[in-house]
Amino acid sequence: MANSDSNNPQEDKKPGKQSPDFSREQELIEAGYNRVAGVDEAGRGPLAGPVVVAALILDPKNIPEGLNDSKKLSAKKRQKLFEELILVADFSVVCAPPPIIEKLNIRGATLWAMKKAVERLSRRADFALIDGRDIPQNIPCKSRAVIGGDRLSLSIGAASIIAKVTRDQMCPIMDVSCPGYEFAKHKGYGTKAHMDQLRQFGVTKFHRPDFAPVTALIKPAP
Repeated sequence: MANSDSNNPQEDKKPGKQSPDFSREQELIEAGYNRVAGVDEAGRGPLAGPVVVAALILDPKNIPEGLNDSKKLSAKKRQKLFEELILVADFSVVCAPPPIIEKLNIRGATLWAMKKAVERLSRRADFALIDGRDIPQNIPCKSRAVIGGDRLSLSIGAASIIAKVTRDQMCPIMDVSCPGYEFAKHKGYGTKAHMDQLRQFGVTKFHRPDFAPVTALIKPAP
């Protein structure tokens, strides 16, 4: 794909560590890529709500302590780091709502949002470290896919915090629009309570019609 390290996207498969560090970013900075962005998503798995992507560039001289994969942090710690990051990092957030997920499928919608998030940074990134195996087509800088990146790279871990907290903040708003679904509790994931609510109340505008449990309720088997 275009704008990767070479003609083919690179996958970073360095051995994992207990916590992320800044070594990948530092190597790229020393190679002349001064603005290295981490890119990550939140919400690929839920049955409802958007997938949210954040792109983020850390200031090497002002990195908040305690950054980690958002899934390894308590809600209180994520919120604290979110508040610190928005003050010291250059970041952007892009949401792909259910209609885009239905149109592009969840993988395509995630890659679409990743590209948009990198494009919308206040200043162009020189290089992007992207969580996962895939690199969006036509991303506007050189890029590398980093498998398990939120556990390896501080920038990707920081982006995961921004994406996760942003998405979590959207769920109570969904609650207001659809009383009874308790989106603020289950965040749209396919919990037993959520499945019971779907069967009782039906499918909402926030649900992803191409996800199998939702599809089954929209188009019941004959």
